This record gives sequence, structure tokens and C-alpha cells, in this order.
Amino acid sequence: MDLQEKYTISDLFKKVADNTIAELEGVEMTFGGFVRFNRFGGNVGFLAINDGSCFDNLQVVYSNTFADAIKARLGASVLAKGKLHVTPEAKQPFELQAETVELVGDVDESYPLQKKKMTFEYLRDLPQWRMKTNTFNAVNRIRSTLAYYIHEYFHKNGYYWIHTPILTANDCEGEGQTFDVYADVKHPTEYFNKDNVHLTVSGQLHVEPFALTYGKVYTFGPTFRAEKSNTVRHAAEFWMIEPEIAWAHLADLCNIEEDFLKYVVKNTIKDCPQDMAFFEKWVDKDVMKRLDEFINKPFARVKYEDAIQILQDAVKNGHKFEVSDIKFGLDLGSEHERYLTEVHFKGPIFLTDYPKEIKAFYMKQNDDGKTVGATDLLVPFIGELCGGSEREADYNKLLNRMNELGMNIPAYEWYLDLRKNGSMPHSGFGLGFERLVMLVTGMNNIRDVLPYPRCYKDMEF
Repeated sequence: MDLQEKYTISDLFKKVADNTIAELEGVEMTFGGFVRFNRFGGNVGFLAINDGSCFDNLQVVYSNTFADAIKARLGASVLAKGKLHVTPEAKQPFELQAETVELVGDVDESYPLQKKKMTFEYLRDLPQWRMKTNTFNAVNRIRSTLAYYIHEYFHKNGYYWIHTPILTANDCEGEGQTFDVYADVKHPTEYFNKDNVHLTVSGQLHVEPFALTYGKVYTFGPTFRAEKSNTVRHAAEFWMIEPEIAWAHLADLCNIEEDFLKYVVKNTIKDCPQDMAFFEKWVDKDVMKRLDEFINKPFARVKYEDAIQILQDAVKNGHKFEVSDIKFGLDLGSEHERYLTEVHFKGPIFLTDYPKEIKAFYMKQNDDGKTVGATDLLVPFIGELCGGSEREADYNKLLNRMNELGMNIPAYEWYLDLRKNGSMPHSGFGLGFERLVMLVTGMNNIRDVLPYPRCYKDMEF
């Protein structure tokens, strides 16, 4: 393989970072990519192309004899061959002095992307093109890098990746906000011999048996929720990371969450400096400051009951909440979560020991009889990032709680069996992947961190 086959644009910028780019002076290379901009005047032109390997572009310098280069428009694909020239004193640390430029795929007048700034709302109607814009080019690279480090963290720490089913007969959350699946609407039970098959809202129930066998496991895949909500935090299809750990209690779970998230965020922003510089300049000027604090400050831990007292005191001192009737049993809203993280604690907090009435049936019941061993990780800008708990390992307590809630016990017999035979303490949490992407990028709408958003009354193709 010769030199012109080896390098991506990202490779060149890495060599700039480690001060070895000079060794490539005069080396002949070929790059294919799409046009970010094209400027021609007089006898020389400058073509910026991007090959997708990094945020920044390669500048291609060409002469007035290059007809294909002159007519290459925004979005067109080109193949440029030439010699690399290192320019350490210039804004661009290197450029390709073209010997040939081939216009491989032209664009016509209907091509919707433009040089001028376009709104995120406009670009949501163009998911097949928006990844070519600066913002979404960076978003999807961050998304990919986060996913890489999620898998790396778990595998380095002895977890097994379990592929839990997308089709399920159980509603993990017990809220009924599921998409029903029918192979034949007229005969709904014919295919699966069941009348309650859904798209999964969580892989937790199905991954728990594996935790009781392998010790440490996780699932990472698509989940679905039929909540009729159009907020910036909700989508009908999203991705979840759900680790489950045997012998872990609530305090252990908080430690694992904090270590995991700091590892993933720290390595992602280290690997994507160009993308993060863009987000800091154009999307959220405070994003790097917030992430630096996220990585370096310990996460506070506070009980739900104490948080209620903090919010009540805030109301007494004149703070206005839309929901101001704050008392024990309130299911905290985003405004309460953000007050706790952004105003009072000024950083992420683990909120623990919630009232059992507002949490799921499977959470470990505390000795006080009114709370469960649950924890939500609340962070500035986002609100709730993760939700988790120690699981109820006692068969009778779990069965009684399910009966209290009027659940269909026969449908969950397989899950109850885990508490009958070889039960052990175990804990786990769920992390909405898109909320993590929002935290790192500073983007404030889930539709803008999903490649193809599927939301309530919003699915074009």
C-alpha cells in the first residue's frame, strides 16, 4: 500500500497535533470527499473537502485549468490528487496542491443545503442530508465515539454484552406506554399465541437472569415508548444502556455510574477536540466548562426526602416553580431537578430513596416501608440522566408489591422465579443514550441527536 492510500484527513490533523506533519511535505496523496465550500478568483481556487473522518476540512488549491474543480458546488463529491504542502504559519496547517480534481458526483439546483445558516427545525425535514452540515456532522461523530467508549468501559471491567429482545410480552415500566405488535390485526394472537406482544421499553427484566449467572452484564440497544409527548426530551424510538450487577447494593451502583460516565465523557471529548470546539463556539458556550466539572467534581448524594425540604425552602424564599405544591410523594419535574443541580448543588447529584408509590415494582423496599432503594442521577442542563435501583431480591416482598399494583402475575412468573431459586442482591441502572449525547454536545432537543428521529406525530420516512 503506497502513501496516497494510507491517509485520511483525520490522520493529517493527528500528525499536526504530534508535530510530525512536516515529514509528509511533498508526498503525493489522493482524497475523496464532499465539498464544503469552493472559492475561485483570478488564476487560483480553493476547494474545502471533507472525507467524514473528522470535523475539519482539507484545503485543495487548484489552478484555472481545472474545469471540474471550478464547477464543483456545495455538496458535490470530488476526487482530488496532488502533493501535500505543509503551511505551519497559515490558518490551515497544510493543503493539497492539486494535480487533478475529478467531479465524481455533481449536485443539481434542488440540493437543499446552503452556505447560509439553516435552522435545526428546517434540517429535521432533511435527515438524509443534515449530517453534511457542521452541527450534525459533529453530533453523529460524538454519538459514535460515546458508543465506542461505552463498550470499551464495560469490556475492560468484566461485563458481558447481552442482546435482549426487542419483542416482549412484558412492560418493564408498568405504565402501559408500549407499542403493540400484531402480525395480523384480525387475528392478533395467531403468530405469537399471545395478545400482549410489545416493542420493548427496557431490556432490564430480560438481562437480570444473565446478571445472576455472569455477575456483570449490560444491554445496549433500541427501545420504544408510546408516550404521546412532544417535549424536547422524548422520542418514540431511542437507545438505552442498561448494566446489571450481581452483589451490588445501592451505594455500589452509584459508584459504578459515576466511574462509568466520567470515563466515557472524558475519553470522548479527548478524542473529538475539533467537534467540541465547534459546539463550544456555536451551540453552547458553557458546554466545556460544564463537562470539565462533570468529570472532575464528585457527584453529591442526597435523599429524596432531603431534596423535598430543599425545594420547600426555595419556595419559602421566593423561588417560583410551575408546580409549587412540593411535598413528600411528588414526582419531581424537570424544573425541580434542574433547580437542585444548577442552583443548589451546582453539579450532578444522586437522588436516592424515593417513595415507593412513584417508582417501579421491582425496586428493593427499604426497611421504613415507604421508600425504595432507587437512585436517579440528575445533572445540570439535562435533568435526569440515569435511573437505577437495587432490585427486590425477596420473593414474598416482590410478589406482594406486584399484587398491590394489580399486575398480571402469571405474565411475570418467569421473573418471580429468579427470587425463588438462587436469588442474590443485584442492582442496575438505565441510561438514555440520547440524553448523554445531549449532555456532551450541548444540543437541547432529542430530535437533533438521533440520526432519524421518530417522535409523536413526527415521522417523515
